Parts: sequence; structure tokens; C-alpha cells
Amino acid sequence: MIGPKALLLDFGGVIVDAVKRQTWAAELAAEVRDLLGRAGFDGLALEEIESDIRAGARADGYWKDSTSRQLAPEEMTHRRFWADFVAADWPDQARWLVSAEATALCRRMGELRSERKLRAGTEDLLAACWAHGVTPAVVSNALCGTVHRDYLAGNGLDRRLAVQVYSDEVGVRKPNPEMIWIACRALGVDPAHVWYVGDTYDRDVVCGARARVGATVLMVSRSTEKIPYKVRQSPQATVEDPHGLLSLLEERWT
Repeated sequence: MIGPKALLLDFGGVIVDAVKRQTWAAELAAEVRDLLGRAGFDGLALEEIESDIRAGARADGYWKDSTSRQLAPEEMTHRRFWADFVAADWPDQARWLVSAEATALCRRMGELRSERKLRAGTEDLLAACWAHGVTPAVVSNALCGTVHRDYLAGNGLDRRLAVQVYSDEVGVRKPNPEMIWIACRALGVDPAHVWYVGDTYDRDVVCGARARVGATVLMVSRSTEKIPYKVRQSPQATVEDPHGLLSLLEERWT
């Protein structure tokens, strides 16, 4: 593992820990019902809306697992998520309305669904990267990358990152190697000179291998052991947290 010129970081599980909020679907359902009501539609009960939102999220999870077996998966569009995964059996007006508001609703879903906490050591990691000429960036799958951008800006980290690449914004998702290559082209570096750091095997480790990065580093999180199926690719290193990643980098700097 040679020292990298750029460090590409996943968002969830690497920069932040996310814990699901139990009330997220009920809160979102209430907002969707209000949205429908303002348009003059009252043909769905609150309980039906919440049930379909939960069903859509579950189906989306299965879909994500299936795409990580593909060579170059594309990302789910906001409109498709709401029209096909949540509102497939809704009356036409309701389905058209949530389709029209799909991006705003995906953003709201991302805001409500999880509580996020910056992983300890992240700020030190980013500062050390800049001090040693290593450019840090984000490469992450996301239903709505704006939620991640808002979080980073709210914590003053957006200006410590050279670029942020989110799957919903670029139209492809990991393990499609194009996710990493987009960031590499934006930074003007060869993939062989970057490290990619993620917390999952089927998305992140596979993506790093396919992109032929200099090294793929697995950072352990709550998601790491949630492997939908065995993958043959292996990381070049495994760390427990951002402190461990910084130590790994410092070994290359000394």
C-alpha cells in the first residue's frame, strides 16, 4: 500500500454513524398526507400512507442488495422510488403528486430517517490529509445526497472536502466503479494513486477493486457484517475507525 494522493471516503459508516429513528415513517406519512390534502386529495388514510412508505423503503433495500451483484448498476431516481416503490397502488392523482414532489420528499425522508453523529477522529483525519498533501473527498451511495451535503455543511466539514460524489446526483451507484472514477477525474488523479474507504463488502470493497484503486480500506461499522452474499474481493486493510485510518496513513508518511 503506497501512500495516496487522494483519500475517497464513504459517508455513512465512515464519516458518520447513523441510527434509524423509529418514528421516521409516521412523521413522513403525516407530511405526505398534508401535501396530498393541499392538492385536494383525501383518498388515503394516514395508516395506509405510512404502511406504503415502510413497504417502499423495505423494497428499496432489497433492490439495493440486488444491484450490488451487477457490474455497473444505475441509481434509483427519486421519481421512480415514490411512483413505483411507495405509491404503485395509489390513485392517479396521489401518485402523480408524490412523483412531482419526489426530490423534496426523498430529501425529507433522509432527514427524518436517521440520527447522524460524526465519527470520532474525522476532523483530525481531514486536517492531517491536507497537511500532508492528500486530497480528501466523499464518494457515497445516497437516496438524496443533499441530506449529506447539508450535514457536512452544518458541521463545517464541506470546505474540508475537495469534492462530494453522490449516487443520486450522478445516476450510478456503487459497486459501479464509475462512482470512484468520477471523483478521480474531478481531482485529476489516477485511481491507482487513491485509497477508497468504505464500510461494506458488497458495495465498497467490490467497488474499490473494480475501480483498480491503489488500496481499498474497510472501516468497520454497524453495516459491515450485513453481507447479503459472499463476495470474492478483499480489502487491502481493515480499520476500526477514523483514528485507525489516520494511523494507517501516518505509517506511509514516516
